[in-house]
Amino acid sequence: MAVFLDFDGTLADLAERPDQVSVPGETLHALQRLKRSLDGALAIITGRPIDDIDKFLAPLVLPVAGVHGLERRRAGGERMAAPVDQEKFGLLRERLQSFADANPGLLLEVKQGSMALHYRQRPDLAEACAAAVGAALTGLDGFHVLHGKMVIEVKGGTATKADALAAFMREEPFRGRVPFFAGDDVTDEDAFHEIARLSGISIKVGRGTTAALFRTDGTASFRHWLGSLADSFDAAK
Repeated sequence: MAVFLDFDGTLADLAERPDQVSVPGETLHALQRLKRSLDGALAIITGRPIDDIDKFLAPLVLPVAGVHGLERRRAGGERMAAPVDQEKFGLLRERLQSFADANPGLLLEVKQGSMALHYRQRPDLAEACAAAVGAALTGLDGFHVLHGKMVIEVKGGTATKADALAAFMREEPFRGRVPFFAGDDVTDEDAFHEIARLSGISIKVGRGTTAALFRTDGTASFRHWLGSLADSFDAAK
């Protein structure tokens, strides 16, 4: 098996701000044991930057696809990133930051090649945020809009989590294994479809229409199941 996991809403509970999340110690231990049992075929596929994942999972270091596939670190440590037009990116950032500054409670999270407008503290502004993103993209091509849980993300290029998963599956130590992916958000659906194409196993964490084969109630239940999976691999060895 090759195991791929989303981060927010899957390993870590969602929080008011992106920097307020954490991964329980027992889950970190389960990930360490899975990495060992799977001979390294364990990766994170997330909207977060790679450096954020390293911080939250320290001291564990895993292969990671960050910013919805815009950047990726292979199992051997090599990093790569898709090019982004920095002039257009800067203009988009100015437009969205002005909107966020004018509406207390909104947060614009800027990443490498992507930015996310969070409105978890202002759900009343959901429609206004969508309109603001549309207006900010006027005259700017080459960007892709993703709608998540209380967040709208705009990223350069067209890379997806499915692209990242497929790339990992062409490389060692993932090649030739049965792929497994778990995620909680609409941004994970591309990866669920890729898992289906590869005849793999998929789990949707929480509610919502999904292409995943299986479902678990929420983050806590998935973390518990992940610990049981690590136990079963340990017992098999």
